[in-house]
Amino acid sequence: MSELLTESALPAVAPPLPAHRLSGGLVWLMALTCGLVVANIYYNQPLLAAIGRTFRLSDSSASLVATATQVGYTLGMLFVVPLGDKLERKRMMLIMLLGAAACMGLAAVAPSFAVLAGASVLIGIFSAVPQLLVPMAAHLAPEESRGRIVGRVMSGLLIGILLSRALSGYVGLHLGWRAMFEIGAGLMLLLGALLAWKLPTDQPTFTGSYASLMKSLLTLTREQAPLRRAALIGASLFAAFSVFWTTLTFYLESPAFGYGSDVVGFFGLIGAFGALAAPLAGKMADTRGPAYTITSGIVLTLVAYAVLGLAGAYVAGLVVGVILLDVGVQATHISNQSMVFSLVPAARSRLNTVYMTAYFIGGSLGSIAGGLAWTHGGWPAVCLLGGALTAVALVASRQK
Repeated sequence: MSELLTESALPAVAPPLPAHRLSGGLVWLMALTCGLVVANIYYNQPLLAAIGRTFRLSDSSASLVATATQVGYTLGMLFVVPLGDKLERKRMMLIMLLGAAACMGLAAVAPSFAVLAGASVLIGIFSAVPQLLVPMAAHLAPEESRGRIVGRVMSGLLIGILLSRALSGYVGLHLGWRAMFEIGAGLMLLLGALLAWKLPTDQPTFTGSYASLMKSLLTLTREQAPLRRAALIGASLFAAFSVFWTTLTFYLESPAFGYGSDVVGFFGLIGAFGALAAPLAGKMADTRGPAYTITSGIVLTLVAYAVLGLAGAYVAGLVVGVILLDVGVQATHISNQSMVFSLVPAARSRLNTVYMTAYFIGGSLGSIAGGLAWTHGGWPAVCLLGGALTAVALVASRQK
């Protein structure tokens, strides 16, 4: 245990300088990879109503598909991503992409809801690839521009989250929900071939056992108060984010609007404009410090839920709310990550594991709570819940 404490308590010790520096093309390849892989987790959200009709489920039961995928992603981050400090990351990512492709294929032919839910958990686990790529980008980036580069890579992930809804909504309407999983499987195979060709190898820095690697997660959490604060902020804010996106499909397909899955996906396209704020948030974190950007993002998210609650009965109100919500959540997330990666350079994969595990636990709980809020209180309850979770993040951000 003493060796573990010594390793994690030395934030001044950096990993060896990378032999392969970041080029502009490599940064964009990383961003593309993050976007295409993370999309696997969100394809199902505009399709929940259609999935429910196929298996004759209620809205709240169908929403468990989204929850299952996020739970799987959380498990992948907790038990697989830490290995990025111990094993060669490129090889890990290629294996995970093959696994994701196989599980997407299984989801496409799922004969029952139980099989679909099980495949969704596995899709989430194998889709944790971006959480290996982001620390890799932080390691390769010069210190003075780390926030900007992490923001650029994360912009790919965030745009992937949002555009995945637009794509799956369109495909679901015209080809059926199963076709979206088939397309996703093919994309994973193509992406794996591209990464095998272009992505550099990245040598690990941790030489201990897997058990000591996992124990160090607890040590880092205990010793790093900024990490604990970032984890609570991220979990609360992503829960608020998931409350909205999990229930939006039910709201838009309800008698209040009567839209189809293509319109639900269109709102994801609108939200993608907010993802363009990610590089700006990273640059701001480099120059003004992450605390300023974190607070600004949380306040913007509160404003978004106020707009959604007061004007959500109108399409224009939803559009404005979506943009404000995505900009606020993404600015906070990028700034949180920029701060977290600066704590212990030799443990960036593990730091990312602690932060992102908390982040997606929040997202999973937000999906469940959002479904319950919609079932029992409709849109007003959804907006109240999202606003309350955002307020928790604001309180946490003021703690020292």
